[in-house]
Amino acid sequence: MEPLSFPNYSFRFQEADRKKMIFDVVRKKFVALTPEEWVRQHCIHFLLEEKEVPLSLVGVESSIQYQGMNRRCDLLIYKAGKPNLLVECKAPDIPLNAKVVEQLARYQSVVQVPFMWITNGIHHLMLQLSEGKLERIDALPQYSNW
Repeated sequence: MEPLSFPNYSFRFQEADRKKMIFDVVRKKFVALTPEEWVRQHCIHFLLEEKEVPLSLVGVESSIQYQGMNRRCDLLIYKAGKPNLLVECKAPDIPLNAKVVEQLARYQSVVQVPFMWITNGIHHLMLQLSEGKLERIDALPQYSNW
């Protein structure tokens, strides 16, 4: 897998049925190592190690209902019993374009979180909803400051 614009983290790998697998510390199991999963695992470790998010408050591939259809959010981070950060991960070769932002907006219309993050592992777009205004932010604050 290609290097991403994240700090270096230690990951556990294994091979099963000729497929490379990576251990997901949230789901507590090995999952297929796809380019998108590579980005998701970096996001998880970034949130746990850099932003000090408690492991028990991270939801991976959380199901939501959007216009009667089941959808899955890559990551939902909770605080005080409700979603607080929505993360949408894309493979490194997927550009962060209007289509990706529209996907995030659809999910946001359901979960209504104050923080949003779209990443392909190389480029990051972080947003904060404050007093009804959506603003781009340079970095996510520490979890304790959400």
